[in-house]
Order: sequence, then C-alpha cells, then structure tokens
Amino acid sequence: MSGEERRSASIVHTTEFTVEFGDCDPARIVFYPNFFRWMDSAARHYFEAAGLPSWRETEATDGIIGAPLVDASARFRAPASYGDRIAVESSIAEWRGRSFVMRHLIRRGSELLVEGTETRIFARLNPEDPTRIQAVELPERFRLLLC
Repeated sequence: MSGEERRSASIVHTTEFTVEFGDCDPARIVFYPNFFRWMDSAARHYFEAAGLPSWRETEATDGIIGAPLVDASARFRAPASYGDRIAVESSIAEWRGRSFVMRHLIRRGSELLVEGTETRIFARLNPEDPTRIQAVELPERFRLLLC
C-alpha cells in the first residue's frame, strides 16, 4: 500500500483476562495503566491468531523486530475490579502506509469499560545505526494474513 492509502481490516480477535487483586489501586478499581498493558498483550494475541510468526521468526526472515507503539489513547467508561472477567476485542481499524491503528474494546460481559486505540509501526533495526529502529512496509504475505 502506498504512503497515504488507508483501509480497514476485517479480522477481530478477543483476548480474555481475569482482573487480579494486584491490578487494582487502593480503591479496588483497576489502576488505569493495566488497561494499556492488556491492550498491548491483546495486540500480540491478535497477530498470533491471524497467523503472523513470532517476532523472533520475523526478525530472522524479514528483519522485523516487532510492532512498537507510537501513540496510545483510551477512553474510560466504567471501572473494573478484582475478580472481573474482561474481554479485549482487537482489530486493525486503519492502515496508514507504514503505520496502522489498532482498536481495542474492553468489556465485562456486554458492558463497555474502555475504548482504546494504539498507533503502531512494523519496525526493524536501522542498518545505519542499529541502536535505533525504523518503520518498514509490512511484507505482502503478512498483510494478507491481517486483512
């Protein structure tokens, strides 16, 4: 896909978690960074469910070391507490050339708790400075798995 071409993917994957006591603050509600941790984990489960190889394998075959975040946001609608079973529904909402937007809807049963988005890139080590990373186009065989 060229630089500004944008389209949505149709794959949706759900990852389930149980909120533990240690995920909560003294008010017994989930400490907000944990929602970002669960979205990050759900993103990797999404890639695995779509058939994307492990990052170790993509690094060996294509130089792709992962899909790091470049932006993240969340809208918190309702609290969760320990013992709650939550489901993170993940999808790719938009492709933007070398970046893409993942959407995560976190629910407890049918109740929407959090709406989150993550902008990510597929990255490799910069050949001119291996202490840095750079965004790369996703190989077509991987794009076909995600779309």
